[in-house]
Amino acid sequence: MIIHDFTHKRSILNHFVGELRDVNIQKDRMRFRRNLERIGEVLGYELSKTLDYYPVNINSPLGIKPSEYISKQPVLCTILRAGLPLHQGMMNFFDQAETTFVSAFRNHSKNSKEFEVVVEYLATPSLDNKTLIISDPMLATGESLANVYEVLLKYGSPKKVHIVAAIGSKPGIDYIKEKLPESTELWIASVDEILNEKQYIVPGLGDAGDLAFGKKLH
Repeated sequence: MIIHDFTHKRSILNHFVGELRDVNIQKDRMRFRRNLERIGEVLGYELSKTLDYYPVNINSPLGIKPSEYISKQPVLCTILRAGLPLHQGMMNFFDQAETTFVSAFRNHSKNSKEFEVVVEYLATPSLDNKTLIISDPMLATGESLANVYEVLLKYGSPKKVHIVAAIGSKPGIDYIKEKLPESTELWIASVDEILNEKQYIVPGLGDAGDLAFGKKLH
């Protein structure tokens, strides 16, 4: 796996990640969503440098300018519901992309720290020979992401896979290294060292879905 880790690269991206983590700024739900969206935009821009382009001559009102257009839009996949703001940031740049939506959640047994990842809903185009970008704001254990990828393979074999995440853990990254193709590229704004006993990233930021959309009953 090729890892593009922006943790220690000085840019406005670090500012957006810092605001995501800040317990006081998190109280502004709209700002939390917007920061995730902006992280999606920044990482989407960085990722776009690796895609294929073809030459075009642009007719402006005053002349012709050689330029480049993207050869083929990727398929953008996100994991509901927490992934929606990050996904929107990607869509702002890849505005003609096809989209895949997946509902996946941790199903904890009673009085158990262990869980299984359940995929309940999926809507996708064919993925055969396409560039697939999976966005998920929190790469914790990596199990949800790996399970989603396995389910997606039923709908075609992507030519290339990219993962986009706001914050991840080293254990989670190590896990998906083993489960996804070697050529997969991970684009991540910040990496934390550990997971706690509930398998949440530390220091992380908490539950991204709840912070973006409000607490759920279950």
